[in-house]
Amino acid sequence: MIDLSWEEHHTLPDGTEVLLRLLCPTDADALRVGFQRLSPESRYRRFLSVLPALSDEMVRYLTETDGECHVAIVAGIVSPDLKSEEGIAVARYIRLPDEPDVAEAAVTVIDDFQGKGLGKLLLTTLVRLASGEGIRMFRAEVLPSNTAVQKLLASVGAIERERTQESVTYDIPIPQGEGSHEHRWQALFDLLKHAAASLTLVFRHEWSSRQGSEQAPP
Repeated sequence: MIDLSWEEHHTLPDGTEVLLRLLCPTDADALRVGFQRLSPESRYRRFLSVLPALSDEMVRYLTETDGECHVAIVAGIVSPDLKSEEGIAVARYIRLPDEPDVAEAAVTVIDDFQGKGLGKLLLTTLVRLASGEGIRMFRAEVLPSNTAVQKLLASVGAIERERTQESVTYDIPIPQGEGSHEHRWQALFDLLKHAAASLTLVFRHEWSSRQGSEQAPP
């Protein structure tokens, strides 16, 4: 289990100082604000739909993490007086209950900070933490029409598990060493950046189980 007080300080290539820490329930309002800063394209890539807003139930699900089966890292810029923090990205994995060495994964960076190396930093950190917790595979769901992602999947040795008209599900082995697998790290980051991981589907499944319905919350 990851210590809930875990945090790291990093400097992006452009000199931006960022704080990485675990997301917690008190970040609910900041998560809503960050979601509104995502472009429609970024929302679609992340959630497989253009959501107008996050529901209260979804916000609770996304922020009530346990550091073991559900891990979420938030990247923030801390003000010079250390009194406030601006959240700019989130990376997370959710361990599958029936396959403890497999996890759903997603990386989301607000549009203003895309292309600055933040996504790759979050991914490498997420993989490092997941590997330390016994995760061997990330499972992701992509659109069948996304041929660019199909090529990226081949470069990281992904295994196709299921194909439907709506989506294709893959298992992606996570690199075990950052230095010796640089090309795979980059391809894995590109994959998670351009393909929506099925976190929303995990949420829908758990919600349906609680409500006894196949309908997701609004």
